[in-house]
Amino acid sequence: MFNDIGPLELVTLIVLAVLVFGPDKLPKVIQDVTRTIRKIRDFSESAKQDIRQELGPEFKDFEFEDLNPKTFIRKQLDNDDLGLKEIRNGFDLKKEMAEVADAVHGRDSDSSSSSGSSGPAPSPGSSGDRVDMTKKPESRAADHRPPFDADAT
Repeated sequence: MFNDIGPLELVTLIVLAVLVFGPDKLPKVIQDVTRTIRKIRDFSESAKQDIRQELGPEFKDFEFEDLNPKTFIRKQLDNDDLGLKEIRNGFDLKKEMAEVADAVHGRDSDSSSSSGSSGPAPSPGSSGDRVDMTKKPESRAADHRPPFDADAT
């Protein structure tokens, strides 16, 4: 409950409690607080037991922690009945990315993996029916200027 309270913070809380309640009333206040916390825990446990009894024997493995969406999803994904581990292991992201990069650069994925050399990109009408997706700089004439509009400036 108080896992993240450091020693300095704890000492500060004790000093503050002594100042607020006084040394005479502090033990009674601590007893009242612990008694209230204990009653809340007992009430919570009895409510959980009542709910389990009302649900019946088919829900004997029911845990209230499973109602938390994060816990439920984590428990379902760890379950091997769905076959997610096989799907995850069958998907090779590096291989898929290499194939996409080869397609973008116009290389044949079979020849680049076996020979390691990449030739020029095939033309769009070649036998592979591949589209050349590489960017080629457009050749501009030396005297070609962009249009200038005197009225716009």
